[in-house]
This record gives sequence, structure tokens and C-alpha cells, in this order.
Amino acid sequence: QVQLVESGGGLVQPGGSLRLSCAVSGLALNYYPVAWFRQAPGKEREGVSCASSADNSTYYADSVKGRFTISRDNAKNTVYLQMNNLKPEDTAIYYCALSRAGLCVLSPQFFGSWGQGTQVTVSS
Repeated sequence: QVQLVESGGGLVQPGGSLRLSCAVSGLALNYYPVAWFRQAPGKEREGVSCASSADNSTYYADSVKGRFTISRDNAKNTVYLQMNNLKPEDTAIYYCALSRAGLCVLSPQFFGSWGQGTQVTVSS
């Protein structure tokens, strides 16, 4: 049974940083592209970043480029999202997910296994 468990969310002031973790069990992470999504109240789930399994390529939404960094530790079956210079508009529940299409396409329909999410709140 595949499980994804996110952690590391919390309350942070604007300009602050957080590091999210996603621990994956039930399969070998190195075979799968893995992504972070987020969903704010009243909004659709949106793709934030994706890390490819094939060539270590990474992809980011325009809204987080230069501020967020995705990384993966296949030996630990864990993926991370380092978030710097956080803004109030980054407030959302953050989810990690595994691609079922073998591709890093930042659209929820291409992802089949999801975690429960971790809340990130950016506020002064």
C-alpha cells in the first residue's frame, strides 16, 4: 500500500522560510516523478513544483520560481520543498503526489497517489 505523509507546515511571517517533507512508503520513489501541489480556501488545487525521476529535472510554477526548491532523497524515499521568502498568498494546504503518467506535468489529473496535506500559513 502506497502512503505519502507530509510534514513541516506551520505558521510563518512574511519573508520567512519553511521546509516541507514528504515521506513515501510502499514503493521505490526513484521510479516516479513527484510533485507538490497546494490548495487555498475556495481555490482549485494548483501545481507548485515537480521533480523528474529520469534526469533530475525540476519544474516550478511561475508564482514560486526563485523562492521554492524541490529536492528528492531516493535513498530515504523522501521529497522536500524548501520555501523561502514566503508571501501571504502562499498560504494553503500543501500536498505531495506521485505521477501516474511518468511525466512532470503540473496538473492534478496526472497524479494518482496523494498525501493528506500539511497546512502552511503565512501571516504577520
